[in-house]
Amino acid sequence: MNLVDIRQFFAEEIRAVANIQTEALVTTFAKVPREHFLGPGPWQIASPDTRGSSIGGPTVGTTYRPTDDADPRHLYHNVLIAIDPSRQLNNGHPSTLASWLDALELKEGDRVLHVGCGVGYYTAIIAEVVGPNGHVIGVEIDSDLVSRARNNLAHLDQVEVLQADGGDYNAQAADVIFINAGATHVRSAWLDNLRPGGRLLLPLTIATDPNANGMGFMLKVEREGQGYAARFLSPVMIFPCIGARAEEANERLRDAMKRGTWGLVQSLRRESHESSDTCWLHGDNFCLSTMAAAASVKN
Repeated sequence: MNLVDIRQFFAEEIRAVANIQTEALVTTFAKVPREHFLGPGPWQIASPDTRGSSIGGPTVGTTYRPTDDADPRHLYHNVLIAIDPSRQLNNGHPSTLASWLDALELKEGDRVLHVGCGVGYYTAIIAEVVGPNGHVIGVEIDSDLVSRARNNLAHLDQVEVLQADGGDYNAQAADVIFINAGATHVRSAWLDNLRPGGRLLLPLTIATDPNANGMGFMLKVEREGQGYAARFLSPVMIFPCIGARAEEANERLRDAMKRGTWGLVQSLRRESHESSDTCWLHGDNFCLSTMAAAASVKN
């Protein structure tokens, strides 16, 4: 098999593993060369060590093993590949990232904000799906990663890469906002910049240290009229979004997660209200509620 065939097989495997419904996403996984973003091999394959880990428990570590050689075929498996093993920074798990991007329901022409773009591989996936009439802003705080992402994405006119703290960056209105780093709370700016019908996806995570990887759940928020539908999708372990973490919010989120009822969340409320038994997580500027979105707007 040549690389074109291998990428196609890789894309079909990702479709099967992650149950991808967006055909353009599968086509793009078959098109974008992962090796272009990860530099010359051999590469380090990452394996998270989850022994003894749990929500609210210790932060898990990662072990690495090298590929046998620099053949890019090694990259077309459903595995994490190290970007910087010394910092445990990895190019995300393909089927996991594919399932998240599928949940965002990317459409041609969408304007997208991607916070935590790393070296740009998944930013390129997004850009290919939204096409030349769309626009993607990749935000990354690490200067080395910004330089690599800009170089890797230079061939895509619909992409711009900015160095900024994703927790502080205030973007223009977007159809899709994808936060690819762990936050303790939903920032008002992300909600303010979400267009009607827009989709926001972020990991709400807890950690023992603000600079450490955290564990939690992926939250999807959709702007529906005057309200916001919200639901948790899946567990996640991920590095932190530094500007979107606060100790008090971390503790509130920890307490909520310990109840084990995250599947009951149906909406996000922004209006001021007293905490009640429908508030799964009652924060300073938002509340995750067990009420349906339409009902939460009325109350």
